[in-house]
Amino acid sequence: MFDWTAAAPSMLASFMASMVEFVEALTIVLAVGVVRGWRSALLGAAAALALLVALVAVLGPALTRIPLQAVQLVVGTLLLLFGLRWLRKAVLRAAGVLALHDEARAFAEHTALLRRQGTAAASAIDTVAFGASFKIVMLEGIEVVFIVIAIGAGGTTLVPACIGAALALLAVVILGLWLHRPLAKMPENTLKFGVGVLLSAFGCFWVGEGIGIEWPGQDAVLPALVAAFLAVALALVAVCRRMRSPARGQTSSVTPKLTATTKSALATVSAELLGLFIDDGWLALGVLLWVALYWSAETRTSVPAATSTGALFTAGLVVVLCISAMRRARA
Repeated sequence: MFDWTAAAPSMLASFMASMVEFVEALTIVLAVGVVRGWRSALLGAAAALALLVALVAVLGPALTRIPLQAVQLVVGTLLLLFGLRWLRKAVLRAAGVLALHDEARAFAEHTALLRRQGTAAASAIDTVAFGASFKIVMLEGIEVVFIVIAIGAGGTTLVPACIGAALALLAVVILGLWLHRPLAKMPENTLKFGVGVLLSAFGCFWVGEGIGIEWPGQDAVLPALVAAFLAVALALVAVCRRMRSPARGQTSSVTPKLTATTKSALATVSAELLGLFIDDGWLALGVLLWVALYWSAETRTSVPAATSTGALFTAGLVVVLCISAMRRARA
């Protein structure tokens, strides 16, 4: 029996993060369907979704066979890297250092790219359409799978995290069928900001649990962590906005992911997996060193870490985030 009140933060984080990824996938699937035909586009998307569901079914229960503390430390560290990378980018976008993501522009660019690749016979499966839909749903879905499994690292929150992701998928599919165009008016960049805050808070909490930090109130400390990361991120937006050079032009954040068809599947997936956690090398290195420092200190003591070290551990992560974002804003 689940305590749905306690599970609500997990479901919300999973829903918001999955919504962002599914919207990005929807943009390209719609472009493929409009230009190359819906049959092959939908078959490719369905095949990727089936594979992703199988991954969750296999990897989720497998976590229960590993000691909980080890799962929390390892998965929490990965979630920290993922969440802080996402939050850093959201801060820089809000500060005007990076350009905002534009789904309408992405739709137009991918549509033009697909039209340049010719047409396929109407009676056959269009391999270009099938492959493009499969690849984008798979690549974006890998992030969703990781988020669901990472948020469910505590064991009792895996089902709520899965429900949140499923609701996000259902919402995006319904909107896609209704609108038949990218969700350009959806506040995606605001969602990404919120998701970055939530995932950073969850990652901080799970790593602390794995290290041995005794959080006050256990799961009840999560809202406080979310509030702390949100306050820091909002302040960091103002700082980075003042630091950025007004003469420097913004670079487009629209990435033509369909051009990856020239790469091998292994190379594409490997690059995507690495990119989940590492955007700025200094940020990743700082997080790993800070976690390693705390873990090393804890293993040398015979008593659990004091409650007060939770605040210090969180503060260290905040400092690493601030340094990374300000370095980019000043670059």
